[in-house]
Amino acid sequence: MAKKAALTAEEKAARKRSAKNHFRRYWVLYAMMVLPVIYYIVFKYLPMVGSVLAFRRYRPGMGPFGTEWTLRYWERFLKDPAFWSALRNTVITSVSNLVINFPIPIIFAILLNEVRAKKFKKVVQTISYMPRFISTVVVITILNELLSPSSGMINQLIVACGGEPIYFMNQSAWFRPIYILSETWQFTGWTAIIYLAAITSISPDLFEAAEMDGASRLQQIWYVTIPSILPTVMVMLIMNVGHLLSLGFEKILLMYTPANSGVSDIIDTMVYRVGLAQQNYSYATAIGLFSGIIGLILVTSSNAVSKKLTGESIY
Repeated sequence: MAKKAALTAEEKAARKRSAKNHFRRYWVLYAMMVLPVIYYIVFKYLPMVGSVLAFRRYRPGMGPFGTEWTLRYWERFLKDPAFWSALRNTVITSVSNLVINFPIPIIFAILLNEVRAKKFKKVVQTISYMPRFISTVVVITILNELLSPSSGMINQLIVACGGEPIYFMNQSAWFRPIYILSETWQFTGWTAIIYLAAITSISPDLFEAAEMDGASRLQQIWYVTIPSILPTVMVMLIMNVGHLLSLGFEKILLMYTPANSGVSDIIDTMVYRVGLAQQNYSYATAIGLFSGIIGLILVTSSNAVSKKLTGESIY
């Protein structure tokens, strides 16, 4: 027993030394993690405590976590036609954006990888991801200038061709196309970096073997490139599905007008309007919590489906 206890003590001492050596070796990496961890704790996890307001009645000046337990706010938004309209708009816009803008960065990355002129490739890649660094306010300002019915370049071309000017930013029919195209312009190059990194990690031996077997460039892309980056594609798809109910709130809000509110009013703008404009914090919290629960269900479901069909998942 004494020998066993001594060995256990020696094992504990060895583990402590190993942990110290590990920390000395990688302390810079741990130091770099401090700020992100603090950020997530302060801005992501601590605010979850406020979700209790979805089940409590908030009254100003009577405590930050409400005064009494109630389910009235859940019953209220489930019977609210404005909520179901916002949910429908959110789903339609999100699904449309996913269907169009999810494959575009993949195609762009594959095509860019096929470019043999390195300087041209670098120039195209730099130009493509630069819009990602333009703030949303500036993007909407640019759109307003380009699509202005009086002085916009697009409407000037329409008038020059004999047409009538169109107030694009104020018409419901144009809201979703403008939003989706602006997302394409702003994020295609940035997202393509992830797929380019996955493509560059593919072993050149696979392409050489395919070429020796007589495969054309298109066949190499279909049978080598795409299957090799499939794990990355599936992870990105799962993450995008999980954010279906979380559109770009700032962009939607800046594009919002009373004329296009029938399609531009989404869950996030409804939460903003109900919570901050009307100061109905419990009602807004209930709507936001419902959106978060649906997002969790979507992530879990898409992860399970991906794991079953392709064997790839995020957990």
